[in-house]
Amino acid sequence: MNTLLRALRLLAIVIWVGGLIFFAFVEAPTAFKVMGANSQFALLINWSLAKLNEVGHLCGFVFILATLVTRYRQAHRTNLTAQMVLVLLMILATGYVQASIIPSMERDRAAAGGDIASVPASNPARIDFDRLHALSEKVEGSALFLGIGVVLLMAVEPRLL
Repeated sequence: MNTLLRALRLLAIVIWVGGLIFFAFVEAPTAFKVMGANSQFALLINWSLAKLNEVGHLCGFVFILATLVTRYRQAHRTNLTAQMVLVLLMILATGYVQASIIPSMERDRAAAGGDIASVPASNPARIDFDRLHALSEKVEGSALFLGIGVVLLMAVEPRLL
């Protein structure tokens, strides 16, 4: 049972962290290079990020549930609570991006006529969009670093069978 729980925990965090890495370092830059900063690019990135965050929240739930069961079953609890706190922070960070930052960016895009890249950098909607975009990168980046922290904490766990 402990092996199954450990495998579930590992799989959940690896899927989520791997997805964040793929999105940040492969999908977004490639889509930008191929499509440019147009409305189709924005749609692709928004839908991809929404799906990634849905997968992440599911993985976070699986991770926390499996970690709670692991914590209950083992006398030697090492850093399981810290791992759960980091995953909860990941869920909150990505939830904030999805529920607050992205809708605000979409309002700015609509105010700019649908294509934020076509308005001057001095346009108030563009200024706010650029500010929110930088904030979303920081918040999603923090989720990535929190996930790497979880992986590192799992790496130092004693192996209990």
